[in-house]
Amino acid sequence: MARRLHAPMTSHTEENYLKAIFKLAEKTAKAVSTNAIAAEMRTSAASVTDMLKRLAEKELIHYEKYRGVQLTEQGSQLATALIRKHRLWEVFLVDKLGFAWDEVHDLAEQLEHVQGSGLVERLDTFLGRPKFDPHGDPIPDAEGRWAFRQQVALNTLQPGDKGVVTGVDEHSTEFLQYLDQLGLALGARLELLERYPYDQSVRIRTADGRELTLSEKVGQNLYVKVS
Repeated sequence: MARRLHAPMTSHTEENYLKAIFKLAEKTAKAVSTNAIAAEMRTSAASVTDMLKRLAEKELIHYEKYRGVQLTEQGSQLATALIRKHRLWEVFLVDKLGFAWDEVHDLAEQLEHVQGSGLVERLDTFLGRPKFDPHGDPIPDAEGRWAFRQQVALNTLQPGDKGVVTGVDEHSTEFLQYLDQLGLALGARLELLERYPYDQSVRIRTADGRELTLSEKVGQNLYVKVS
């Protein structure tokens, strides 16, 4: 069970930085660079440096110039709570209000900052305690524990492998709408037929017999559970 710490007051912008650092650290498994944070937040390195100093003063990050950034235990708990709220709101928007999976990110970005005694736990209970959001991302529970699912990027499959789409690594509206056009939303079944060495694109067959050629970028950003 995660040890609860007394969290300092934080602004929405500070919370967004914590969440960005958490996500970047997940991918690199090491200290996150200022430039990486600037790219993620779409701002200047100077603005990032100013924010990092504020977060360090609040003991939410460990920050040393030129050595990258790491979340403190308190910072990690805060980021995890934000991600939990964000993904629960995405489930609510899709399952209860009928939004498409490409429409909910920006709305959830606003709703994740809503404060209220017991609101998140009531929302979680109302939704049936989902383990994954509409994009296939895991939702941490109230104690910060994450669900785990065996899945791999589509472009790591071998010819003849079959699987079901379980998640995406890119959440842009354009990418999600593109997958909808191809019929490759979560739950879609497919078989990898061929990988082309020239550009690492792949040819797949869908459950309804269609054959599609997907770029390397799509293959990297589409997760599949092998069946």
